[in-house]
Amino acid sequence: MLDLTREKAEKVMRAGPWLASIAEPFPSDLLRHARLQRFGPDQIIYRYGDPSGGMYGLVAGSLTINSAPPDATPRLIHLGVPGAWTGEGPFLTGQPRRIELKALGDAWMMHVPLDALQQMEARDPSVLRAVGLNTVFTVDALIRIVHDLQKRSVGRRIASVLQRAGWLGDLPIPLSQSALGIMANASRQQVNMAMRRFAVAGWVTYNYRSVTVINPQALGQFAEGDGTE
Repeated sequence: MLDLTREKAEKVMRAGPWLASIAEPFPSDLLRHARLQRFGPDQIIYRYGDPSGGMYGLVAGSLTINSAPPDATPRLIHLGVPGAWTGEGPFLTGQPRRIELKALGDAWMMHVPLDALQQMEARDPSVLRAVGLNTVFTVDALIRIVHDLQKRSVGRRIASVLQRAGWLGDLPIPLSQSALGIMANASRQQVNMAMRRFAVAGWVTYNYRSVTVINPQALGQFAEGDGTE
């Protein structure tokens, strides 16, 4: 299991895109209410349709974000990035969860309970706007995912998924080829062919259950068409 201090955890979350874009005292107030929690591999943090709850921020480790329309089974769409937050929907709407969050490997997370967010808003109405800003960052991520899925080339779609996962640096990502295929809308055979190609190029190393991104820049250039198909 990962070893992490409270001080290091707060530093990671302050450097994330959401809190880094908001002036004090909001970041300090939010983190003062946050509880540092550990989750093991495949542990569900919350499911689609769960009652209203608070926000979660990924400090370290890896997690999957799974979603689908209400009448469909949630599928893997994105990997969590340290410093990023999610789960503000119930606070903003008063409605149940709309996505499923699951630890992919061991993970440390910050959790701010719903009642703490409500108390913050009662003291300062601008908290609602600050929390709403996180939804904008979520939409930016979803726009990127849609953009990547619209690429006609299967290889470029797979490269795009790997490049988005490159934040782990040279650490292995516990992502199977089947899961990668779901994210890239590709068959397992297509993923296997692409992975062999990327490994020969020196961009990744992999086995059946994990992948390590060695050169996210090269993957990104190839994914956007700056390279030979």
